[in-house]
Amino acid sequence: MRSITRTEFDFPKQTAKYVGKVRDVYTINNEYMVMVATDRISAFDVVLPKGIPYKGQVLNQIASKFLDSTSDIVKNWKIASPDPMVTVGYRCDSLPVEMIVRGYLTGSSWRAYKGGAREICGVKIPDGMREHQKFETPIVTPTTKAEIGGHDQDISREEIIRQGLVKEDIYNELERISLALFERGSQIAAERGLILVDTKYEFGLKDGEIYLIDEIHTPDSSRYFYKEGYQERFDKGEQQKQLSKEFVREWLMENNFSGQQGQQVPEMTDEIVDSISERYIELYENITGSKFEKAEYTGDVYERIETNVKNMLARL
Repeated sequence: MRSITRTEFDFPKQTAKYVGKVRDVYTINNEYMVMVATDRISAFDVVLPKGIPYKGQVLNQIASKFLDSTSDIVKNWKIASPDPMVTVGYRCDSLPVEMIVRGYLTGSSWRAYKGGAREICGVKIPDGMREHQKFETPIVTPTTKAEIGGHDQDISREEIIRQGLVKEDIYNELERISLALFERGSQIAAERGLILVDTKYEFGLKDGEIYLIDEIHTPDSSRYFYKEGYQERFDKGEQQKQLSKEFVREWLMENNFSGQQGQQVPEMTDEIVDSISERYIELYENITGSKFEKAEYTGDVYERIETNVKNMLARL
């Protein structure tokens, strides 16, 4: 077994199951959530046909660390992480927007800018900027949340409020919290010789209060550059050395896949799969400053997860 790409658990008092692009989320007694970070990988809102060994563990453990290190900024859904691939926490009523914070003009924002756009999600971008250039101050470019298999859609603050997706006072608070989280993430990244380039945050309400939910500052939700050599590469107009999922997107685009209808995902050889796995582990070790301890795929991994989760739920 090289990866875990699907789960079929039936936990005590389980009331629902949701299968996302990467995570399988089990609702317990309509009060708690069991989030299993599988080894699935998605790009361009498409789940790719092969899993990436250790990816789920990497995502879960990075998110767990960052949830703990930002809990003074905003409450979050996490209660505990009883297994390397699992977090258990509170069920919140998810808000229908994702808060994207960008510190640099790169990725999809650069592609839009290069195509002539000078405004992203209602935020004006000045002329004369270059790829990977730092914004004067980080910007917030929200998106709507897509249904399974759909694409997230850019949306402006004004349109979110006009459509009643989120009340104005709550949205203003989401922006404030998102920028504070980005600043904290940037500080932690800088201590590790990295630059937090952009990221996304998801929020929900519990008893009327805003909670940070899902993952935070992982390579699936964030983009990192290496700090060393950034300025030199930027001055020369060279591509940045980065730790993120962007290299997966670039490999797909080089092989004529960008998520458009009728396109075929290129063959994911063992070499490609292992190289992606190594990049995820590299990011874990860089951003946490800790050596990655592989939870080996030996014995019955599903039984291990189920036992760990059941023991955790019994204590709630």
